[in-house]
Amino acid sequence: MKYFRLSIVVILAVVLYSTATPAEDGTATLSTVFPGISSGALSMATMGELPEGVVLKSGSVEVTAEELKAEIANAPAETQKQLKKNKLYVLENMATPKLLLAVAQASQGGPSGETSTADTALAKYFEALTADVEATEEEVAAFYEENKDMCGGATLTQVKDQLAQYVLEQKKQDAVNEHIRTIGQRSPIVLAADWTQKQAKLALDNPVDKARASGIPSIVDFGSTGCRSCAMMAPILETLKAKYAGKANVLFVHVKEEPVLSARYGIRTIPVQVFFDKGGKEVYRHNGTMSQDDIEKRLVEMGAVL
Repeated sequence: MKYFRLSIVVILAVVLYSTATPAEDGTATLSTVFPGISSGALSMATMGELPEGVVLKSGSVEVTAEELKAEIANAPAETQKQLKKNKLYVLENMATPKLLLAVAQASQGGPSGETSTADTALAKYFEALTADVEATEEEVAAFYEENKDMCGGATLTQVKDQLAQYVLEQKKQDAVNEHIRTIGQRSPIVLAADWTQKQAKLALDNPVDKARASGIPSIVDFGSTGCRSCAMMAPILETLKAKYAGKANVLFVHVKEEPVLSARYGIRTIPVQVFFDKGGKEVYRHNGTMSQDDIEKRLVEMGAVL
């Protein structure tokens, strides 16, 4: 697999798509009103009236439209156009560290006024959050069986220690992701209603989200040119696209041409295949190359019957 770095605003944590969840009191959240638009800190944000120019408020944390504009202006020129269509994504990345810091400092007795307080508070907070996370031998073995192509022909015994560390880090990241996704339950977040409606429509205007809203199963392959594993997937995708026309969506997303969309879907390595059922819910994702037979099994499980 090929690893790549996105030349856009800094991503605090890679977030994976999850089921839309209403707030605990039943109030509609961003994810229930606009499924798929967020799976991070804004997932459980609600929409309401805010002071003019303010797009997000949560306790003492505020983000203004001007701050958002400045953040996009500081991004590389080649990605600014994409970021302008994905202001909710930029907002989420701006707000997440602020929201987490507020919670972390509150749990540790408040800020001490030191320059390094923010980094120290967050480090301690995440360390405590993931302290009990472990990777079992069964999980490592299962990961090896599902991702043998990553190991270059090595046996489980040969790569066990490396995989154990990899699985552990993934589990810790998953714990952090879920904590971030549900932060709105602990610190209510309000988004400017009219602004959010406009930005959500812009963000969902892309091939992946359109496929998810089409009412049929979808597979999206995130990859790039110049990637050997990605090249191996290309003919498989073309065959499946023709074979399942009208039964399932088969898409390819070039991560270098669509860095923001790829980041929204939490893509850190390529190729990655992400499967969505007919309701648009992510049901499975696979890192590395995937055989046509294995892909078809997943599509059939999701109801893509020829």
